[in-house]
Amino acid sequence: MPDVWFAIPGDLNALTGGYGYARRLMAALPAAGWTPHHVPLPGGFPNPSTEELALTRDILMQLPSGTPVLIDGLAFGVMPPDLLAELDLTLIALVHHPLADETGLSEADVHRVKTSERAALALAQTVIATSPHTAQCLVRDYGVPPAYMHLALPGTDPAPRAQPANAVPKLLTVATLTHRKGHDILINALAEITDIPWTSAVVGSQERDPAVTQRVHDLITQHHLRDRIALRGELQDEALAAAYAEADIFVLPSRHEGYGMVFAEALARGLPIVACAAGAVTDTVPADAGILVPAENPAALATALRQVLTDRNLRKNLGDASWKHGQALQDWNDTAAQVAEALWAGAA
Repeated sequence: MPDVWFAIPGDLNALTGGYGYARRLMAALPAAGWTPHHVPLPGGFPNPSTEELALTRDILMQLPSGTPVLIDGLAFGVMPPDLLAELDLTLIALVHHPLADETGLSEADVHRVKTSERAALALAQTVIATSPHTAQCLVRDYGVPPAYMHLALPGTDPAPRAQPANAVPKLLTVATLTHRKGHDILINALAEITDIPWTSAVVGSQERDPAVTQRVHDLITQHHLRDRIALRGELQDEALAAAYAEADIFVLPSRHEGYGMVFAEALARGLPIVACAAGAVTDTVPADAGILVPAENPAALATALRQVLTDRNLRKNLGDASWKHGQALQDWNDTAAQVAEALWAGAA
């Protein structure tokens, strides 16, 4: 089988959607006819130091001449064009969402990162996006030729339908505590509906952005919600599966998503979804499986949550549609086949 080198910055075992995609893709690629090799890159991306860029160059220069290297977009978009042009490799960019779409950046940083990513993508022989929204954005705003653009949606594992038995409806949120995921919006929305019964479980790392984590804790205290919102940290495997199984509603008001793998996981379990119509969320969450509200709007989110929490028929109908759509989601073998097709196109 041909080899493909998968260059990924940071900790491959990190519990985020992007790293989960990489792990599952590498596990499935051999069945699609390619042998993947993990190439660890420094962890400073997307803000690498001069030393980290020099080390990245040295690492990539050691790869066999002419072979395909799939570089995660977290690193690819900020690699200098002269570094990329120096490599005698088939360059394939894997983009979950453009780096400039990360929220919380200054206007100057958005311009800098967008300029950098546009220049880097111009040197890629193939570009793989993980959602139609991202693919359209890369063609429209970053100049990627449509012929170079390939789509490889994340896979989703089959799961039993959630069967909650809660006397009080339980909300579930699964996302690392970062500004883009909108935990502050969620808490401010929940503060508006304390007159009705609910509890909330928030699953996700609290280590990545200490400032956001502190803000979340402060908001919970400020709104007197300590007895209703449980910050559970990262959960894996059986514990995470149990959190989904026990939930009545999935809610995540992200400010932007390149795909939103947790939304697909909620669909696979038949959970009604309340979220924001931001980025690729509208691609991922079917209209009859959830309620999508404008981003950055806690009042609208509160209204949607009140509707789903108080109307059992609505909750059942959304859940039934979610379960139906969840059964049609592609698996990781499908994802690997799509990436393999892109790899062959890049090698042609």
